[in-house]
Amino acid sequence: MTAWLVITARIHDREAFIGGYGPAAARLVDQYGGRYVIRAPGAVLLEGSGMDGASVVVSEWPSRDAALAFWNSPEYAEVKKLREGLADVQVMLVGG
Repeated sequence: MTAWLVITARIHDREAFIGGYGPAAARLVDQYGGRYVIRAPGAVLLEGSGMDGASVVVSEWPSRDAALAFWNSPEYAEVKKLREGLADVQVMLVGG
């Protein structure tokens, strides 16, 4: 059953984030069988508390197990280090 990783990020240094973390993460998403559905800055919060103006990334995965294999991989653990201090990030796994 399909699953999605839904990420919101308040990016503090967009140039560094996109120059390092972005391409490295994209390669692994592809390698682990995911695909991006949306990658967009400037979300507008319509209700609740959250990150108004945040960037939103949604990736689709063939299953919850596939998304977790990517998220928990040693390769992604290294890539996540590239965004340390560059963004405040929230990640949710939905479906599967």
